[in-house]
Amino acid sequence: MLCALAAAAPASAAPIKNVVIVHGALADGSGWRKVHDLLKQRGYRVTIVQPPMTSLRDDVDATRRILDLQDGPSLLVGHSYGGMVVTQAGNADSVAGLVYVAAFQPDAGESLIDLAGKTPPATTGIAATSDGFLYLDPRVFAADFAADLPAADAEFMANSQVFPAKAAFEAKIEQPAWKTKKSWALVASDDRAIHPGLMRTMAQRAGSATVEVKASHAVFMSRPDAVADLIGSAAEALSN
Repeated sequence: MLCALAAAAPASAAPIKNVVIVHGALADGSGWRKVHDLLKQRGYRVTIVQPPMTSLRDDVDATRRILDLQDGPSLLVGHSYGGMVVTQAGNADSVAGLVYVAAFQPDAGESLIDLAGKTPPATTGIAATSDGFLYLDPRVFAADFAADLPAADAEFMANSQVFPAKAAFEAKIEQPAWKTKKSWALVASDDRAIHPGLMRTMAQRAGSATVEVKASHAVFMSRPDAVADLIGSAAEALSN
């Protein structure tokens, strides 16, 4: 009987020590180094997923591959397009909760393009390659993605972009994990890649505990302390 009860216990019954982060489009996981280090100092095991950005399904599979390697329950974190990924991948039994950092937070049947179309465009700099991949015009990258970073850092990010497949932005969510698991959201109030109003609406719809930070879309680099604080708070709440 005791074994049966243990097997039935939710993933969040154990302390949360694993943090799995899914970066968004355009910038890769290396930008999360400061958040990674801050969380490690607090005793968390942190893994950054490097999704291929070829399709939403591929990116969900890449995330679940990392989740399967964790020992114990995980807190799953998504930035930007990564919010689409964690919304679907977060249905894994090992995921205790979700954190959305300046991210899309879709409902069933919604795609990133569907959501982005609900508000005036935050940026008009998105362009497509001839084979169906997307990028942000380097001439507006600093202003629209990383306005609160040093100019040299923003320029490097513009010149080292990760190009997502347009098909990934068109794919629709099947089962939103936030409907069955607790979630948290960080709204970057100066974001020009995702409209802050849209982030607020999505977070409210999902019932996410929400904080606002005056920052650009690159809040994970410009305000790593605030991002780490929210992730730490979420892990502590799920552990109690």
